[in-house]
Amino acid sequence: MNFRAIQSIYFFEMARTRRTLAQSIISPVISTTLYFVVFGSAIGSRMSSIDGVHYGAFIVPGLTMLSILTLSISNASFGIYFPKFTGTIYEVLSAPISYLEIVVGYVGAAASKSLIIGLIILVTASFFVPLEIKHPILMFLFLMLTAFTFSLFGFIIGIWADGFEKLQIIPLLIVTPLTFLGGSFYSIKMLPPIWQKVSMLNPVVYLISGFRWSFYESSDISVRVSLMMVAVFLTACILVVAWIFKTGYRLKN
Repeated sequence: MNFRAIQSIYFFEMARTRRTLAQSIISPVISTTLYFVVFGSAIGSRMSSIDGVHYGAFIVPGLTMLSILTLSISNASFGIYFPKFTGTIYEVLSAPISYLEIVVGYVGAAASKSLIIGLIILVTASFFVPLEIKHPILMFLFLMLTAFTFSLFGFIIGIWADGFEKLQIIPLLIVTPLTFLGGSFYSIKMLPPIWQKVSMLNPVVYLISGFRWSFYESSDISVRVSLMMVAVFLTACILVVAWIFKTGYRLKN
């Protein structure tokens, strides 16, 4: 494997983040912090605990996952779409590097940005709510798998999109609503039985539930099922990316 090629793509993408520090890191952290202030400190102090967890602390995993999902998709999709838009993608495709190395470079950078922001958000949350992480290794594993999986998903969106407006369609109209309806601010058990069953069709429920279990050992779904769902989605994204490079879909034309 050509690690120098991976390093070049990776550091180029990370350098773009440093040039747009306010937009890439500061803005999402401030936005999420406002959720902690409003829902955690203000509203949370007037609400009863959920499964023995203070409401402000209960929403931390969901809000962190919301940021990880949206940022992973946006970072990866823009990272691969912009070279397509400017035409520099052909320089990368004609270079003596494999498709695997291209994907690892772009997706690795997008996932790294999301992980950094996710960890900053968790540190920030600890100043506003009583935060506890009972299984830090499992928590970090969920963060890594989710960031890498949805960065792959964003990579697919970036290749599929043929205009800047399409980069936002799926994140805004599908991913964000699914995240808000996936138990970010409430427990699925609080819903009527029929809506509990409907919620099981939402894949984000499994991500947030498993991630929350690593904090408080409290979840709506088994942590093993949550990990399995992440693995299934990751496998599906890998297969789609492999098909894209095999056929040259929206890359060679």
